[in-house]
Amino acid sequence: MRTLLRCWLSCAVLSLAAFGLVHAQTPSQPTRPGLWWKTEPFKRDLGLTADQSTRIDKIWETNRLELRQEWELLTKLEEKLSNLIQKDADEATLSRQIDRVETARANANKTRSLMLVQMMKILTPDQRVRFKAIHDRWLAERRSTEPPRPEE
Repeated sequence: MRTLLRCWLSCAVLSLAAFGLVHAQTPSQPTRPGLWWKTEPFKRDLGLTADQSTRIDKIWETNRLELRQEWELLTKLEEKLSNLIQKDADEATLSRQIDRVETARANANKTRSLMLVQMMKILTPDQRVRFKAIHDRWLAERRSTEPPRPEE
């Protein structure tokens, strides 16, 4: 049961991020992309209360600066790696830089995932069920509009 809950939470966290970004980009919405808890359609469909939205916003504000710094570091490290590749650097140098890039990516994703888990904990069990239904619809729509992948 605990493993199933962990699996569901992991899927929900990743889905929440992806769905929130797309759902928050509704043209009629004045909020920035990714601030899903502030969008009227999301608040309505999920039944998100003003208190929940405020609590989620506080979690966002608490983590925002750290996330920005981690993603900026990742961008710089990726740029350095690209430059090393273009300059035909030796494999040992590339390997060290790849390790730095992947460590920075893991740190940024960990911070982001922990933030999203905190946000998910604000939702009631019923809201989590509704979220899953909303997310499942979003996935189905996304799959129907994506071009088929070439066979590998």
